[in-house]
Amino acid sequence: MPSFLVEVAYTSEAWSVLVNNPQDRMQVVKGTIKRLGGKLQRSWLSFGDYDVVVVVDLPDNVSAAALAMAVSAGGSCKTVKTTPLLTPEEGLEALKKAAASGYRPVAPNPTAS
Repeated sequence: MPSFLVEVAYTSEAWSVLVNNPQDRMQVVKGTIKRLGGKLQRSWLSFGDYDVVVVVDLPDNVSAAALAMAVSAGGSCKTVKTTPLLTPEEGLEALKKAAASGYRPVAPNPTAS
């Protein structure tokens, strides 16, 4: 099953609610992921650009998009970033396909000065 990195930034209003009423939001998120056919692998609170980082397994890109849409639509998060994760084997396969793709980069114009 494909894995995805999901990074979330809470709104200041959501932080206010969480500070005044601390709660484990991963229980809610875990249920949502399960209903989408997936599994929560790991989760962390963080600081910087994102407040929560999770790694989830989901059946497909549509399920990953549905998770991002559901979380975004809730209004507690100002940013939800979802990144597909490749296994080393998938990365190697992608490298081989890239090498055989026939892509040619933009060539400089030899007559331009």
